[in-house]
Amino acid sequence: MSHLVESMAYTGATPWHGLGNVLTPNQPLEVWAQQAGMNWEIKESPIQFIAHENPMMGELKEYSEGKVLYRSDTNAGLSVVGNRYKVVQPQEILEFYRDLTEYAGFELETAGVLKGGRKLWALARTGQTGVLKGNDESRAYVLLATACDGSMATTAQFTSIRVVCNNTLAVALQGQAPSCVKVRHNTIFDADKVKREMGISVSSWSQFMDQMKALSERKIKDKEAEHFISQVFAQPGTQNANSKAMNRVQELFNGHAYGSHLPSSKGTAYGLLNAVTEYIDHERRARTSDYRLDSAWFGQGASIKQNALTTALALVA
Repeated sequence: MSHLVESMAYTGATPWHGLGNVLTPNQPLEVWAQQAGMNWEIKESPIQFIAHENPMMGELKEYSEGKVLYRSDTNAGLSVVGNRYKVVQPQEILEFYRDLTEYAGFELETAGVLKGGRKLWALARTGQTGVLKGNDESRAYVLLATACDGSMATTAQFTSIRVVCNNTLAVALQGQAPSCVKVRHNTIFDADKVKREMGISVSSWSQFMDQMKALSERKIKDKEAEHFISQVFAQPGTQNANSKAMNRVQELFNGHAYGSHLPSSKGTAYGLLNAVTEYIDHERRARTSDYRLDSAWFGQGASIKQNALTTALALVA
């Protein structure tokens, strides 16, 4: 069976996706680059083609309105892009965290390469935590990811991880600095500008935890839970929904999820939100764990979790 993960590294306990090479804490970025498989560059080459049915007889010509991206270590092709495309190198993903880890108390926890090098990412813990009723702890992270296959812009976002179950959730903020900054590939990636735009600060995390506290205090009736799950999993533009997923999320909410017994989660909107995130992160059908990781952070799974968060926050608006 094919895998998406090219290479990956992490520190501390095995991460929720169960993938990667373990490192001791506080390793320099150069070690991370090697162990996470990010010690190579994305190179560019003109597009050439043979204008003849028989390759041995045709003339080699160049197509001037695009270029090929390929890996410097293996020469494997990555994608075909337009001439205005600005490459973000694997090393730039790690360098984003250099000042944050050396001076601001951040700690890299996992980094890696997906889809043979077409997608790159790193995740660092900010050192900020929040605790809800029953010692229900969440930790703040900043995720930076990019892709060179046209599937996503370079994206920096705040992410929370709930300790009891390792559920991940993109942080949603309102009225302050954005919790997610996207840089399109026709623009040069400026790490310092992105960090300034995000306003990486204690206030951002505090606002998110205030939202989670409000959810943990909002009691949910059975009919509300059913309606919530239907809203989150209904297919856009149709009356159909994934009944198997909906039933499993209902079970998780009713006591089968990690931490569902805690006062913060039992019978609350916070517990309902975490039932969705646990299903997406740990149980949703996927070919392999790395396919599930890709979806939960960057694909359809991430969209479902964002929909769940928006729907949950509407309950306490």
